[in-house]
Amino acid sequence: MRILLVEDDLLLGDGMQAGLKQAGFGVDWVRDGVAAELAVKTGTYAGMVLDLGLPRLQGMALLQRLRAGGNRLPVLIATARDAVEDRIRGLDAGADDYVVKPFDLNELAARLRALLRRSAGEAAPVLRVGDLALDPGARTVSHRGKPIELAQREFTLLHELMLNAGRVLTRDQLQERLYVWGEEIESNAIEVHVHHLRRKLASELIRTVRGVGYLMPRPERD
Repeated sequence: MRILLVEDDLLLGDGMQAGLKQAGFGVDWVRDGVAAELAVKTGTYAGMVLDLGLPRLQGMALLQRLRAGGNRLPVLIATARDAVEDRIRGLDAGADDYVVKPFDLNELAARLRALLRRSAGEAAPVLRVGDLALDPGARTVSHRGKPIELAQREFTLLHELMLNAGRVLTRDQLQERLYVWGEEIESNAIEVHVHHLRRKLASELIRTVRGVGYLMPRPERD
């Protein structure tokens, strides 16, 4: 899943980006509030990790602008400000979670996964659609109880389709959610990933809606 990291400290930001990528997230990283505001307007993100002490536009002001404009992007504040009053202000301003630096990168990734589950209306840590099960934390997939080995991009694509089961996602939407800034994208990349998923799982699990995109049907018994 593609997220936006907003952190002005170069060393910390580099470590957070690397750690979140290792946890399976696609990460775009900006270093000030103005750049973050522009990125949210022009990109598609599942969530944001937001520092508060930012140049050009403070993190709290950015969050307030987003919420005042009706933007519901899930936001996890990651800051050195550890006073109870700061936490209350951040949560009341519209943050979905709040973590204090220094923190463990594994905890940050777990909090982010939980936040994104809640925003998608999923309470359980393991996502299930029919006989298909996906565990974002363990990075595992099984179909009818059989473990399935997937490449990272295939895993991310399947995750998006399962989160949106019953809804059509266009090729452009999927591309926006799978790739971050600076990555080279082949013109048929999504089609290739879908082909590999169908081969490894079952062809009927992902339908092509001609001229629109792709759909994972939601079984009636779900």
